[in-house]
Parts: sequence; C-alpha cells; structure tokens
Amino acid sequence: MSVKVYERIIQLFEAEGITTVFGIPDPNFVHMFHLAEERGWNVIAPHHEETAGFMAEAVSRMTGKAALCIGTLGPGMANMAGAIQCAKVENSPVIFLGGQRARITEQRVRRGRIQFVKQAELIAPSVKYHASIEYADQTDEIIREGLRRALTGTPGPVYIEWPKAIIQEELDVPEPLPPHRYRLVGQTAGQDRIDEAAALIRAAKQPVLIVGHGVHTTRAGESVRALAEVTAAPVIQTSGGTSFIEGLEDRTFAYGFSASALEAASESDLVVAIGTELGEPVHYGVGRHWEAGDADRRWILVEQNPEAIGVNRPIDVPLVGDLRAIVPQLVAALKDTPRTPTPQLAGWIEQDAKRLAELAATAPSGQSPVHPARLIVEATKAFPADGIMVRDGGATTIFGWTYSQAKPRDVIWNQNFGHLGTGLPYAIGASVAEGRKRPLMLVTGDSSFLFHIGELETAARLNLPLVCVVAVDYAWGLEVGVYKGLFGQGSLETGTHWSSDTRFDKIAEGFGCYGEYVDRDEDIAPAIERAYASGKPGVIHVVVDPKANSEEMPSYAEFRTWYAEGMQ
Repeated sequence: MSVKVYERIIQLFEAEGITTVFGIPDPNFVHMFHLAEERGWNVIAPHHEETAGFMAEAVSRMTGKAALCIGTLGPGMANMAGAIQCAKVENSPVIFLGGQRARITEQRVRRGRIQFVKQAELIAPSVKYHASIEYADQTDEIIREGLRRALTGTPGPVYIEWPKAIIQEELDVPEPLPPHRYRLVGQTAGQDRIDEAAALIRAAKQPVLIVGHGVHTTRAGESVRALAEVTAAPVIQTSGGTSFIEGLEDRTFAYGFSASALEAASESDLVVAIGTELGEPVHYGVGRHWEAGDADRRWILVEQNPEAIGVNRPIDVPLVGDLRAIVPQLVAALKDTPRTPTPQLAGWIEQDAKRLAELAATAPSGQSPVHPARLIVEATKAFPADGIMVRDGGATTIFGWTYSQAKPRDVIWNQNFGHLGTGLPYAIGASVAEGRKRPLMLVTGDSSFLFHIGELETAARLNLPLVCVVAVDYAWGLEVGVYKGLFGQGSLETGTHWSSDTRFDKIAEGFGCYGEYVDRDEDIAPAIERAYASGKPGVIHVVVDPKANSEEMPSYAEFRTWYAEGMQ
C-alpha cells in the first residue's frame, strides 16, 4: 500500500495497541494529529510539553504498554526535557517524537538560526535509544527499534526525530508487523530455574513477596495475587509499588512504615522480589530491616534485565524475563503444593489493621488550620472505592503514605525521581488511559500544584472525574522543615514562603472547574463529595497548619535512611 510517512508512523504504533498521543502540534505533526483523530485516537493537546510527557508516562503505567508524546522542534523539546528525565529514572517506556528543521539548516555555517538546536545530542544521555528518520524508507526500522529498546530489558524512554520534509514523503509498504514478529514478547524463564525457585518456596518456613513499581506498570496484579495465595505469603510494598492488588489488601504492608512489614522482612527466610530494583528505599535488600537473618535468607528475583541481577545484593535464583510470563510459570509449578499460611500472617494482618485505625483516631482534629495528618485521613476516607489515587508534593506525600485510609488498586506518583508538579498531568493521563470513567483523587501540596496549574483547563476541557485536594500552607513545607532542622526555630527561611492571598478554589472556578475552600477538618469529606457530584473537575483548597506541616512529618527519620549515601 502507498502511504505517507506520518500515516505509516501511526500504523506502526497502532500495531502495538497505542492509540493515544499527547503534545502541542507544530508543522511537523499537524498532518499526523489530523489523521490520528480521524482514526479514533485520543489526541490530547495540553498547555506545556513537559506535562505532555508526564501524561504519556501515566498512560504507560495504566496500560502496561509504551506511550507516545511529541514535542515541537527547539523550545518544545527543551520543555520536554524534564519529562524525558523522569521517564528514564521511573523506568517508563515513553516514545518521544521531535520535529526538526531541514538538515541543510544544521549543515550550514550560520549564526542566528531561528528555533533551532541540535536536539539529539542533548537528549541522548537520558534515553535508551535516539535516532533520526533521515530517509522515508527508514521509517519502519527506526520506529520498531525505538519500541524494541523502550520495552526490552529495563523499560525506558526513547527519542526519534525527523527533518520536516520527510513526514510528507510517500512509502510503498506492507501491513505493519505485529509485535511478536520483530521483538521478543513475553519472555519466560528456563524451566530449570523455575523448578529451583519452586523448591526454595516449598522448603521455606517464612516466605515473603516484595512487590514493586513494575508489578503495577505491567498490569500484572492478577498473576501476583495468584502467587501470593499459593505461597500463603505476606506482601511487602516498596515505596514505588504502593498500589494494592485486589484480594491482597489486608496482607499488604508498606516497607519501612508498617511494623508488620518490618517483622515480616526480618523474620523471613525467603524473599521473592517482583518488579523492583531493590534500590535505596528498600535498603538494597541488605541493610536496616534486612540485616537480621541475612546470612540465612534466600532470594529469588524476577527481573527483565539480566544486567541487573546481583548488582544491589546477591541473588540465589534469578528468573530473567517478563514478569507477566514468569509469575504464571511459578504459579503453575506450585499449584499442586499450595502452602498453608503461617500463624504470624494472621497476627501481622491484625496488627496492621489496628495501626491504620489508630492513625485515623489519633490524627489531630478539631483545629483550624487543619492538621495535615487529619487532611489525609478525611480525604482518603472519601476516596471512591474504584478510584485512582495520584500523589504529589513533599511533606504532603510523606503524610499521605503514613495516614492514608484508602487502599487503591492504582496509585501513581513520581517516586524514583521525586519530580514535583507531576500530579495533575499524571492524573489527566491516567484518566485518558482509563476512558475518563473511573474517579480520580489528586492529593497534593500547594507548591507542587502550582507547577502546572494551567492543566486544570485540560482537565475541564476533557471533563475528567477528578478531584484535587490541595494542602495549602503557602510555603515549601518540607524545605521549611529543613531550615528549622539546620538553623533552629526563628531562623530565616529564605525562598520558602509565598502569598497567603492565593485561592486555589477561585483559580479552579476561573478554569471552569468546581472549587471549594475548607479550613475545618469536618468539612473536607463533604466538600470532596460535592466536587464529584458537580460533574466537573474539582479543587478543594484546604488550609493546613504550616508548623505541623514542616515539623511533624511522620516517619521522616525512616525516609531519610533511603538516602544511603551522599545526602546525610
């Protein structure tokens, strides 16, 4: 068939099940955008290229596939740099497409060229693969190589650009190949390794599962649930894997912040680690809560990248491949010999439920401004059972992972890179990926919310079922705490405070959203309910106690131990 390059690019992504694109169109992309919309794609134009990248990353997390984002040549790609770096550190397979001027512009000896920079060499250190489609007949091989690199081994971003004239050239090509015809899909582990892992699990007295970020971004919850049930093991969440798998909510404990998780870790004699790099937030699997019994504890690691095996800690049985294929292999090997739960499991479940109830009961209440712990308790009590939870902010997120009363099956936040301002675009991308039907709640700090507050217009334009609960202390709360810790009470807190006249509820109304101002804890849940009922995206401005927000962050000492070196 005869097609233009831009149509072929669309066909190649459709073959991968990708039918959503984010970005602000320029002359390199208007034909692609027009055709994509004609073919029924979600074509989302936000207000900043960085947020386009964050939205695409959220789509990847919610679908388990690669996602697509474009950037205008020059300033558009510069704006996208933060999202590219996030995708790298968060291990997100996002395909970033960039426009470029004709190559004659690059080759001339000239100064003062408009909207031009050599983009590829700037972006190259932050992507797994970069290339330029210089000739039309390179289109298939370069797009496929980009997808191959993004999805093979540890997932990550790639960058592909083309000079403007290429997009309109004609190609005579066959139907696009399905993914399994040109790249490895669903890699399983060798049966000898599966048998070895199954033997270790059968022999263990106190096995545990560590479930990380990768379990949720691959949408592998169902198979991991089956493994947890056949092994009768508790599930320890990493800080990046804070979504809950349906059916395992009661036996899932947060590493570092739950006494049940710490006891399960220290008493375990076998760990099955799935979808996690075993990084700093779990002390590399060797320090702190793992020190007790380390010499006798065995480790099974399910890992897609063979180069990652044994880097952070020794591994007894590496299972290299796609966890979506390997976990079912383990379940099949163990189904005829299911384990009986140990007596400790019931005790850990009871202990963790009691902890959660105590947090709800003891979070300071009845004060105005609202205590940030109470904000989290009241907001998450009002969280819809089928909702998507999005987190953003420094102090607000630290309060959130401790005091949350909800156990959502989808939680999105920028854990590895710690990039603030991702919350609102993450929420928009996640909602687009889910068909704009499931309710979303963004719990964020005010400073973080201001990064990309203009995307409230995008949320309103798309009519998303989103409520943003904003903890407002008119400051960089976590940084205020750092100043106090370093220099004492009453010290200058340079650069951390801003105008207390800012009203996020009024800003929301200006964008066509629902807005409400709250300064009492008993009003938080009703305001959230009214926002969902309004049929518009909502913003709940909650005034929080700045002193508590900067001085009373729960488990902050534990959080500081994540930085194993170079930050103390």
